[in-house]
Amino acid sequence: MKNYKLTDFDAVLAISRRGSFRAAALDMGMSTSALSNAISKLEGQLGVRLFNRTTRSVSLTEAGHRFVDQVSPAVRDIHQALDTVRSQQETPSGTLRINTFVTAAQEILEPLILEFLKRFPQVQVDLVTEGSLVDIVADGFDFGVRSKTLVPSDMIAIPLGPARRHAVVAAPSYFANRDVPRVPADLKAHTCIRVRLPNGALYRWQFEAEGQPVHVDVDGPLTLDEASLARTAVLNGVGIGYFMESNVRADIAAGRLVRILDDWTPPVAPLCLYYPSRRNPPAAFKVFVDLARELARSARAV
Repeated sequence: MKNYKLTDFDAVLAISRRGSFRAAALDMGMSTSALSNAISKLEGQLGVRLFNRTTRSVSLTEAGHRFVDQVSPAVRDIHQALDTVRSQQETPSGTLRINTFVTAAQEILEPLILEFLKRFPQVQVDLVTEGSLVDIVADGFDFGVRSKTLVPSDMIAIPLGPARRHAVVAAPSYFANRDVPRVPADLKAHTCIRVRLPNGALYRWQFEAEGQPVHVDVDGPLTLDEASLARTAVLNGVGIGYFMESNVRADIAAGRLVRILDDWTPPVAPLCLYYPSRRNPPAAFKVFVDLARELARSARAV
């Protein structure tokens, strides 16, 4: 009788889900070559090819489709059984995978992630940042962190802080020989740092007047796709930038940046930790949720 490994089945499901050996290998925490070898060995044991592979694409064969359809429920049941056992452990351990975007990761890193690791050193956290919204269940994540308005309705959500705000800022030197914008439309006459979204589109700066949204397509010599790079450019007087307030709060307080159009940037939805309902989750999962709720309570008390 051949010996099959649960990790091999997990690998097949990961490749099917991600459509790529490389992406699946990252999810599995192994090299692409090791994953490829594992799949080849499994296919040899089964005596059938599960994937059609070329240098550019990966797809399930007909046999692969049947295999995934039949194996998926059983693998899910096995993992639920393992979660039930792990939930009984006294010391939380294992790995938690969290998906978010860069700005949110910067906001939650110290109060949530680092504090969690201090309290539970036997747990590892795999924090993945990406601009696009993903299905955390399908992509194998335990948690997601997004703005409240982006949390799927079937998820449990924990607000991690108060409402957030955007901030429009520039270095004092930038305004040495320029008028300060009084309304968003004035930005058309200024040099601005533009930001490109993950889908390739340029971000339109969002404002609000008397409850009505106002969007401005700014212009400038520099287009970036990362907030920390844009902050560096703004600090060097290249132009005006549009950030989450948390990214530039210290710079404003220290006088390195000047805030403008403050009345046009009302509060926006807070960040939320979200996750699907799980029966008997592992101990690490439960204590992470407990810490998130503790953070939420402390934020409400401020």
